[in-house]
Amino acid sequence: MRTRVTELFGIEYPIFAFSHCRDVVAAVSRAGGMGVLGALHFTPEELELELKWIDEHVGGKPYGVDVVMPAKYEGADAGDAEELLGKLQGMIPAQHREFLENLLAEHGVEPRGEQAGKALLGWTDVTARPQVEVALKHPIALLANALGPPPADVVEQAHEHGVKVAGLASNARHARKQVEVGVDIIVAQGTEAGGHTGDVATMVLIPEVVDAVGEDTIVLAAGGIGRGRQMAAGMALGADGVWTGSIWLTVDEADTPERALPKLLNATSRDTVRSRAWTGKPARFLKTAWTEAWESENSPGYLPMPMQFMLIADALPRIQRSGDGELVTFPVGQIVGSMNQVKPAAQVVYDLIEEYVEAIERLNAITEG
Repeated sequence: MRTRVTELFGIEYPIFAFSHCRDVVAAVSRAGGMGVLGALHFTPEELELELKWIDEHVGGKPYGVDVVMPAKYEGADAGDAEELLGKLQGMIPAQHREFLENLLAEHGVEPRGEQAGKALLGWTDVTARPQVEVALKHPIALLANALGPPPADVVEQAHEHGVKVAGLASNARHARKQVEVGVDIIVAQGTEAGGHTGDVATMVLIPEVVDAVGEDTIVLAAGGIGRGRQMAAGMALGADGVWTGSIWLTVDEADTPERALPKLLNATSRDTVRSRAWTGKPARFLKTAWTEAWESENSPGYLPMPMQFMLIADALPRIQRSGDGELVTFPVGQIVGSMNQVKPAAQVVYDLIEEYVEAIERLNAITEG
């Protein structure tokens, strides 16, 4: 296959694979696509180790790093990460803490132990910038920002290192803002996607974004894409490739939590919901007792980013370890209905391409007829 992104990065297939698992990232890049490591959950020191491992196992193939630098979040005026953490911890209402502990107790989740979750992560500019610094010390080919346009100075810094920049957009207005700060690639992500996503469907969004940013800007189709036919559809709508995420949660190499994996394999495309119950911003997750509880009349409501995640950070590992399992959820898109078999990551890449070719041949036959 030959598109602008395959030429730009020297990859065989225009398939970008977002994953928090380094094994998946390396496997997809080796298979001819481009793996993109989600840096959110790693401290700078941990990220350094992850990227060093990828450097050693990616076989010289290009890969990327994805950070989260939201344009707006609570406490943006704080000086440093420690000050921000202290300030926001003090702002979490007691009723939210009480609601959470009652919910956990109701489902038999063990009390809080000595091990605590990471409360702040890379949800903010002040915590994401150290991740950027680490990433740019490695031979990455792409730096992506998952929430809003990245700061202009970060885009400039990446370009100085010869690194292309991608930004996720859920509507045409956001896409234009990304282009204004110098982003090279727009990931047009429809509402079907897992994780943070807007409310416009992929089939509607892609041509809107393509038209909005003009022919000089590369667009990747994202949101519910996990089949070759969907890949062909996205490219027919004007995209130069596809950005995928959810489908890598059920590959052999994935480190998906043990209690979440069976739920993903058995879910249908109707078993997801957009909810603020994880981060404070709308994100698509498996619909479970967790999402339902936060939507119930007893819920105290959501806290703004990053306070909502700070509230639940300690609870998440406890839920994975104990309880009745009803609270276990996970970010995933509507394509989960097709994710019912565990395969090697390379096989998923090849399946995408095989079905893509079949779709193109079908269209060619129609045209010739």
